[in-house]
Amino acid sequence: MELIAQLVGIVGDAHVLTGDDAAAYGKDWTGKYTCQPRAVLRPANRDQVCAIMRLASDTGTPVVPVSGKTGLAGGAFADGALMLSLERMNAIREIRPDARVAVVEAGVILSSLHDAAEAQDLIFPLTFGARGSAMVGGVLATNAGGSNVVRYGNTRDLCLGLEVVLPDGRVMDLMSELHKDNTGYDLKDLFIGAEGTLGIITAAVLKLRPKPRAYATAMVAVPTLGDALSLLNRLQEETGGAVEAFEYMPAEYMARLAECRPDLRPVFAETHAVNILVEVGATAPRDAAPQPDGSIPVATQLEEALADMLENGALLDAVVAQTQAQRAEMWERREAAAEITFSRLPLVDNDIALPLDAVGIFLERMETRLGELDKGADTITVGHLGDGNLHYAIWPSRDDAALIDTLREAVEDIVADLRGSFSAEHGIGLSKLATMRRRKDGVALDMMAQIKAAFDPTGIMNPGKLLPS
Repeated sequence: MELIAQLVGIVGDAHVLTGDDAAAYGKDWTGKYTCQPRAVLRPANRDQVCAIMRLASDTGTPVVPVSGKTGLAGGAFADGALMLSLERMNAIREIRPDARVAVVEAGVILSSLHDAAEAQDLIFPLTFGARGSAMVGGVLATNAGGSNVVRYGNTRDLCLGLEVVLPDGRVMDLMSELHKDNTGYDLKDLFIGAEGTLGIITAAVLKLRPKPRAYATAMVAVPTLGDALSLLNRLQEETGGAVEAFEYMPAEYMARLAECRPDLRPVFAETHAVNILVEVGATAPRDAAPQPDGSIPVATQLEEALADMLENGALLDAVVAQTQAQRAEMWERREAAAEITFSRLPLVDNDIALPLDAVGIFLERMETRLGELDKGADTITVGHLGDGNLHYAIWPSRDDAALIDTLREAVEDIVADLRGSFSAEHGIGLSKLATMRRRKDGVALDMMAQIKAAFDPTGIMNPGKLLPS
């Protein structure tokens, strides 16, 4: 009670939540990880975060940072710990159009940043289904990906600078706006993707990009994944790298979509094994200005490429969005993926990355292996094919812990053989600790542990996550 009283003195009684009020924060989106935090703290500024961390350091009290609670790996599990929510630190301090940067606090909701950038005819190009609740601090802490990585990169590629409160309450000011800075170790990148295990991100300098003047969006069916990659490479060459998204939705995903979301009508009259959502964004006026016949050059370019591939048999069918409503409906099919995947339990959820030309090999090998291990299992796959990121989920035939672990190891085996990664964009959290222990290079794990000890010698920052004990 003395600790709680001291915390109240820092942030005020209304912003120290305990009991049932704190329990509401202990439920994540998946429903898999529920906890009872000792207290939820909602600081208003960096100085309050510093005071909280000094007190936590002095008392050896664990602290778990939390943002929008949209994670899928249990990274914000905080049973018995102080949960530090940055929701009140939600100021967009600056949008500087000439420099194309945004200076924001960690509690800014992603969609709010999108709106602020758009008001300046710019975009912050990180986007995914949870953008209406995910916060900047969380996407930085997990190095989030999303649908536009193929053009703009992960969160790490979109960040110039950070402000971080360390576990002992000191502030590390890395709020650089520089594109070039060779002054030693790039400490900023240590915190991006560290899942709050090294310190608390309180603010960031983020890159903005020109807003596309026009989009060309289509659903495409191709015979094989090889044909899909041929389409991707052709469009990248013809548009100068303007492909914004290249999303893979195979037949089993489309079938499950029809069951879960009957309001979304089928795209094609026939069932196809390989379905792709492709979007090209045009920033140059010559590619976006309506022609005398009303056509848009970037859309014409996409239509011509699709028509040519249809003629030579590398394309089975295509539907090009003619209106914004049609484009939105195409994206709604893709962004229903998490809802569909978690509609059945038990679930073996995998977030993997592979070389682009190894995606098909993985799926073929895994189909064979799954038949050997659990003939009654079903799978559902969706992915960012443009960057090799697959969300490959298995619904096993029974809720058996040993079977689930065997299936997960089978996925790991094939991913490792193909030189892929067992974690692409969702982070490690709690759910992948066993995989980290089994699969991460031992020397790398040792160095990560040393870095953790250097920044957080008392081990109070998000303990039990990311690094296996």
